[in-house]
Amino acid sequence: MTLIMGVLNLTPDSFSDGGSYVDTATAVARAREMVAAGAEIIDVGGESTRPGSVRVDPDTEWERIADVVKTLVSLGITVSVDTVHAATAQRAIAAGVQYINDVSGGLHDPKILRVVADSAAHYIAGHWRGFPSATEYRDQYRDVVTDVIADLADRVADAITAGIAPERIVLDPGLGFDKNTEQCWEILSRLQEFKVLNAPLLIGASRKRMLADLLHGAPPDARDVATAAVSMHCAAAGVWGVRVHNVKASSDTVKVAQKLHAVKAGLPAGISAAVTQHKAPVADRITLTGLEVFAHHGVFDFEREKGQKFLIDATVTLEKLAGDAADSLQNTVHYGDLAEALHKAAATAPVDLIETLADRLVHVALQFTGVAAAEITVHKPEAPIRKNFTDVSITVSREKTGEQCDR
Repeated sequence: MTLIMGVLNLTPDSFSDGGSYVDTATAVARAREMVAAGAEIIDVGGESTRPGSVRVDPDTEWERIADVVKTLVSLGITVSVDTVHAATAQRAIAAGVQYINDVSGGLHDPKILRVVADSAAHYIAGHWRGFPSATEYRDQYRDVVTDVIADLADRVADAITAGIAPERIVLDPGLGFDKNTEQCWEILSRLQEFKVLNAPLLIGASRKRMLADLLHGAPPDARDVATAAVSMHCAAAGVWGVRVHNVKASSDTVKVAQKLHAVKAGLPAGISAAVTQHKAPVADRITLTGLEVFAHHGVFDFEREKGQKFLIDATVTLEKLAGDAADSLQNTVHYGDLAEALHKAAATAPVDLIETLADRLVHVALQFTGVAAAEITVHKPEAPIRKNFTDVSITVSREKTGEQCDR
């Protein structure tokens, strides 16, 4: 399931909404509005990275965002902080944020990698050739897709060397960062090639210049329909998340992409979260039972605030025989990595329904290389039911299609 990351810029000079949310009350209200519209993560920024923007020091950056970040965390909202500064990242993590979104991929301030490594936060590494400049052009590539993939592979290597677990790394190809309009479209048209990086992919095309060029110079807020179309394309390609300003528009189109995928997968009419029959051929399977996660999913406010225990059972069907004869991990799926990935996905981004959570976890399992099908059962043993009961659960089964990228 493609996640929606809502953009919340607390800056005076961002290209789209600079100055719109500089006071805490307005910013928090905007974040809650985006969550209600379908955003699973709110990305808070205190320094603009548009071409020609003024650089700010970490103290100023944190002063701009601190109150908003702390308030959103206290409300149980999953928060990302958009920063290239290690000092800001450290303060944000101490305040409880779950993602650090570093457009420089650790190149601007390498100490940020160790800061994230020493925490439980996830790290979003962007493709970077320096702060964009209105006068400096660095868009020369032999092939923009293969060159960006190679650079991102270096970012992953540096992050892992610093101690960040691979399952906590998300990659962003950096649309608009030293890439001209045609190069941005080239990246979007070849998203499947990024699966070689074995990492979730975040796409940030929202309201960017590539859309303005396509729409004959349309102003930023007139690019939301085009942004939503890009979000639908990304969802169809199995992208992990899209970073957008207009959450409602992109959330709706992502739902359309997911519905079309469900229909293509042969689900019964009116059902998008489960299949009635497992169609995968007989093959080796790996089963993980009773993975315990404490999370804040639920329809009621008290569930969101206090959180509760969830138990996850996962069965993945392999595309080929497991590695017992060859005794090689390369011939199977690392169940430890699977457990970590499922735990991470279940512990963040609260949702109302365990059906939605199960659907998310199936998508995570299917991203692993060598997995042909996955079945996820989410148990909610502490559900707010007045009658005596032992458990309530939902099971979702899916097969991998050509549109889904491997993990």
